Amino acid sequence: MELSKGVTGSCLCGAVRFEIVPPSVAFRYCHCSRCQKVTGAAHAANLFVPVSQFKWLSGESLAKRFNLPGAKRFAVSFCSECGTRVPHQVTGTENMLIPAGVLDANPDLRPEGSIFWGSRPGWFVETPELPKAEEYGR
Repeated sequence: MELSKGVTGSCLCGAVRFEIVPPSVAFRYCHCSRCQKVTGAAHAANLFVPVSQFKWLSGESLAKRFNLPGAKRFAVSFCSECGTRVPHQVTGTENMLIPAGVLDANPDLRPEGSIFWGSRPGWFVETPELPKAEEYGR
């Protein structure tokens, strides 16, 4: 498959690499309890592209998938070398879920909104309300 004007992504160790071609089908922050568990954060930042707009560049065999028992669609894929979340096809769809944080460059896309907002953790504070620092802060 030949892709052009794509955005690459990779895991922390660089063994898993892929390319996507925008536009996305959706780009959302998900605050559900499952996404909190799988990211260790207040939300996941996931974008979705059709399978036809996705290409593995290397390390596909290192991508391991965990399908949550009893869940209709929830799964997580990760690099078996470094543990970084990596893309996977969403069960029952023709879309790939792309963890936005593993993109190597700005895809010139912005999240459309948040889902499962009512499930956000009580400690979550919107970032505009927090002080900013370029590096480790006190």
